[in-house]
Amino acid sequence: MRITIASRAGLVGALLLAGLGAGVAPAAAANPAGVASLGSAAFTKGNATPISISSLADCAVEGPTANSSGAVSKTGITFGGGTSTCTTTVVDPANDVTTTKSEAKGENFELSALVSSSGPRIKIRSYSVSCTATQNNTNASWTYGGATGIGTLPSPVPVGYVKPITKSNGTLLAEAVFNEQTLPGDGSIGLTMLRIKFAPASNITGEVVIGRTACSPTP
Repeated sequence: MRITIASRAGLVGALLLAGLGAGVAPAAAANPAGVASLGSAAFTKGNATPISISSLADCAVEGPTANSSGAVSKTGITFGGGTSTCTTTVVDPANDVTTTKSEAKGENFELSALVSSSGPRIKIRSYSVSCTATQNNTNASWTYGGATGIGTLPSPVPVGYVKPITKSNGTLLAEAVFNEQTLPGDGSIGLTMLRIKFAPASNITGEVVIGRTACSPTP
């Protein structure tokens, strides 16, 4: 499955100015120039020791421009590892015009923390997120393959689509939020492929993030 979104700086800026003139609250802060990561986790199951996995294989166009991570496994969760690159390309040397591409590619993600609550084992064999930027627009996309435990998604996947993760009797254990976007109105884009937020019936608090990127129009 592949998803692409786009934000054009000129159009979004014009709409932002119109909104502010009508008394709309100011937009959120701009996204970074270009970043990507495989994901992270922070959750606690009952009274057990909290599980924390810091953002993996972070890259940024300001540096580090490339990064990697081996497999990281803790109780109830495994990130199988992957790579990231955040590159800048000079397309007009005379005028210092550049483009950027920020991308993270991961593999063999598994979340088993819900199994003891009669929930599914969630697996994603491969996934990637990417954000590209020029002076005039930004584009972000995500894709994954070999997923089990999260059911079927609509095509295309709407922004912020919520897929309930339940027991066989329908009890909600978690929400899988796909295609989260941050569009502050300046042409920049922030994209999270998947965020898993645990519900009270799972006896787990916290969340897991899988695939994150962001970029802004180049100077």
